[in-house]
Amino acid sequence: MAAFKDADFDSNPYSETIFSMTEIVVPRQFRGPPFTANGGYICGVLSNAVGGRGAAMLRAGVPLDVTVTLSPGEDGGVILSNAEGALLGTARPASDDAIPPTPPAPPGIEEARTAQAASPFAQRSLHRGCFSCCVEREDGEGLGVHVGQLEGAPAGHCAGLWTPHANFADADGTVPDEITWGALDCSGSMAWWIRTGAPVGLLGTMAGEVLKKPRAGETYVVVAWTREVEGRKHFAGVALFDAAGEVMARSGQIWIGRPPTAPPPRPLETTAGA
Repeated sequence: MAAFKDADFDSNPYSETIFSMTEIVVPRQFRGPPFTANGGYICGVLSNAVGGRGAAMLRAGVPLDVTVTLSPGEDGGVILSNAEGALLGTARPASDDAIPPTPPAPPGIEEARTAQAASPFAQRSLHRGCFSCCVEREDGEGLGVHVGQLEGAPAGHCAGLWTPHANFADADGTVPDEITWGALDCSGSMAWWIRTGAPVGLLGTMAGEVLKKPRAGETYVVVAWTREVEGRKHFAGVALFDAAGEVMARSGQIWIGRPPTAPPPRPLETTAGA
């Protein structure tokens, strides 16, 4: 399969998911939780392997700095497994209903900047160390994407900004799709936390597509909005827009809510030393 070719992933030193036939190593830079890969990033890698417009499902944490195996699945899909053969995730081409329509009138850059500045995650990261959202990581080493409630919008309709660093760009100045998927990841969870005051758990499924590659140094608007709830499944949409309001990338996410036996969540308010 063409998606398994080394050349698809070797051009950018800051996107060093390494393919050797069907073997992948995710470097620690791209972590989400401390010891596993960032969900959006790995969903982007899996979706690249099915043509770019994909729906990825995470079954377990993808370990860092060790070899995992990507193999063909059914109906044009792929399967990710660890050295013991345990299932880590799958991906398949995304159906039309897996990716929600984007908001008809995205906010402008200044409106998104205001929302981002007021975000509870501007001072304390949703996940410390996370490649996607951690604001404590150095510029160009992580993405630092975070969103806040849009004034006058329904609760859970949020926005922020992302300016891709040159460290993440290919030779032509554009950003690889798996990095863009990483930028779309945590904002869906943030939107639910802002709406409900409590975390919704872990990313279970992410479907999406990059319609136009972002360019390093340009500023984009990230919009995240909460959708429906089905049991423990919390649905969200996250999209990326350029300064003119053109959609660059979009995703539909399912966050798996906390089980009844989980310990109480930490409060949303920023606390000293957090």
